[in-house]
Amino acid sequence: MTATGLGFDLHATDGAARRGTLTTAHGTVETPAFMPVGTAGTVKGMMPGSVRSTGAQILLGNTYHLMLRPTAERVAQLGGLHRFMNWHGPILTDSGGFQVMSLSDLRKMSEDGVTFKSHLDGKRHHLTPERSMQIQHLLDSNVTMCLDECTAFPATHEVAEKSMNLSMRWAQRSRDAFVERNGYGLFGIVQGSVYPDLRAESVKALTDIGFDGYAVGGLAVGEGQQMMFDTLDVTTPLLPRERPRYLMGVGKPSDIIGAVRRGIDMFDCVMPTRSGRTGQAFVRRGVLNIRNARHGHDDRPLDEKCGCPACRSYSRGYLHHLFKAGEMLGPMLLTWHNLTYYQELMADLRRAIEKGCFEERAAELEAQLALGDIPAIPDPLAGTPAAEAETSETAEGAADEEIHSVPVDL
Repeated sequence: MTATGLGFDLHATDGAARRGTLTTAHGTVETPAFMPVGTAGTVKGMMPGSVRSTGAQILLGNTYHLMLRPTAERVAQLGGLHRFMNWHGPILTDSGGFQVMSLSDLRKMSEDGVTFKSHLDGKRHHLTPERSMQIQHLLDSNVTMCLDECTAFPATHEVAEKSMNLSMRWAQRSRDAFVERNGYGLFGIVQGSVYPDLRAESVKALTDIGFDGYAVGGLAVGEGQQMMFDTLDVTTPLLPRERPRYLMGVGKPSDIIGAVRRGIDMFDCVMPTRSGRTGQAFVRRGVLNIRNARHGHDDRPLDEKCGCPACRSYSRGYLHHLFKAGEMLGPMLLTWHNLTYYQELMADLRRAIEKGCFEERAAELEAQLALGDIPAIPDPLAGTPAAEAETSETAEGAADEEIHSVPVDL
């Protein structure tokens, strides 16, 4: 059985890297693509038009959070998620499986589904593959995800096998419950932890069922980048060439470059938005913490090659001030910048694949990321009360805080 609700065309390949177009009822998506996370019907700190201006073409919504508040039925009554959040491009919704796993102390698994307590009010809910499909249908999601159990890491082979087999049975039930229509599709999710034989079994089970696309789940959960890449090395070659491939919950720019190198087409992660809210900015030379005192007297932009509003109109010194003063404009501008950086990275990778120079460009980008931030400049007011006040308020860190992949935004 082969699903055909979504169109996917491959335009170019360079090694395993792929350049394509995903076609949905709400528009097309150029791949490789990064999906900003709109957990509760909004990308935090951003207006929909601002998100679109970064180059984003598709957003991710969250089944777990929306089913609890305001409920899928309420979203449907108000016109569906596109109208509800004023985003008229494609939307992918996750199944809720990861959130249930992350709230393991509140859940009870069974063959039928999972019973859990809401983190909002403690009420009990029962989520089954059929209910997950119903919720995502009510939300009017263009790309629906099967309900699965995201296997925790580390897991023994026995535990991972049991979890994977349950997810495959749920995948069949999700396929059976999904309502087919033009421009809408269902993705299966490959599980199996870091075990090659289990990943291969999972791919076989999913391709026998037939899906519009295939996600690789159960990664970016603590296994580390190299183990993630090793798992992709044995998984992506097994996936159907003609269908899109989605790596869930990833991640850092270096993760994305490495995964595109291995044939992944779609990504999502809360990292650019969550980092923006906490003062961390992604730039071509890596990552910086705008709260660090070195930025307080710096009149240079975050990234001189970036055209986002934060870089075009404001200095590092001003952004530093906003965060120190607790002004909401700081997180908004840094979020805008980070999302722009991610979209520009994806566009860069797409161009490189089209030109047949992916490896050369990827190596350049990886070398840039390893450089670290531009050198600090001396404070013209050093030794004055102004500088002393700043130094006493914010001690200079030895290094910017390292950012790790985080696949969910609560």
